Amino acid sequence: MRWVLVSWFFWVFGLTLAQKPQVLIGTGGVGGVYFYYGTTIAEILNKAGVVQAQAMQSGGSIENLMLLRDRTDPARGLYYCGTALPDAALMAFLGEERFQGTLAPVRILFTMYPNYFHVVTTEESGIRVLQDLRGKRVSTEVPGGIIEYEARILMSAAIPGFDPKAHFGKWERVRVAESASLLAEGNLDAFFWSGGLPTGSILELAGALSRRGKRLYLVPLPPESTPVQVLQRRFPGVVNTGVIPKGVYNTRYDTPTLTFWNVFVCPASLPEEVAYAMVKAVFENLPALHTAVAPARDTTLENAVRSRGGKVPYHPGAVRYFQEKGVWR
Repeated sequence: MRWVLVSWFFWVFGLTLAQKPQVLIGTGGVGGVYFYYGTTIAEILNKAGVVQAQAMQSGGSIENLMLLRDRTDPARGLYYCGTALPDAALMAFLGEERFQGTLAPVRILFTMYPNYFHVVTTEESGIRVLQDLRGKRVSTEVPGGIIEYEARILMSAAIPGFDPKAHFGKWERVRVAESASLLAEGNLDAFFWSGGLPTGSILELAGALSRRGKRLYLVPLPPESTPVQVLQRRFPGVVNTGVIPKGVYNTRYDTPTLTFWNVFVCPASLPEEVAYAMVKAVFENLPALHTAVAPARDTTLENAVRSRGGKVPYHPGAVRYFQEKGVWR
């Protein structure tokens, strides 16, 4: 009799687990904020018991959106969600660039925190403006990623006819952690990055340089500059301007730059009740998220809905939760 009861318990328990949707959360590379943010979100969702969640390292925004589009399988209860830059989400929603001809059924669950565009080098490099990258050893992040796409737009506005193979002395396409290591070792002159403040790999780089009597330098991208205005025209209403304070990485000056409010996205096919439960679990556990990931301090109920005026729609389940909380008016 006891064996029958135990067997029944595990059968019911297993069935309950099997019925929970599986949510795979695309993040980014280790060393970037996305990876730690997505991992913490997965932990919160699993602890709340609303889905079976697993965070996965990825190439970032574009890969996360492609997984959402191509690998989601509602028949199996499998949904790919993830972190994404808003310009990448817009391209996916409109079927542009890498998503040409195949729209991604992307929906926003909530807006996360602002990314700040970094052009990272050292004071000793002599690099002060984008044009100074000509002939230098430069990394533009992973191939085909949104950061590389943004970097190409900025560089093309700074150097007419820009071609990274021709204009860079050496063109690298590696993740932020590897870029930071290469620069610290003297094997790279500069790299492009977009991330929250602070980004761990760059913070560690600043410390490593300081111990050698050197100093990190961030190339300024002033609001009035042509490259900034070109990128803003490419993504109207999505790309903003801001400042990286000098205290973040112990730079000598505050650095004007571009900002992008990241979004946590899911497929339109995610059931409304599941989307509602996921958002509810996250925003009822914000202290855990804020403690685990410094840039997540900007993930608040008020900021969560700041993307609602854009072209990419919010998921109905998320909208219902935010309406109940009084922030969606």
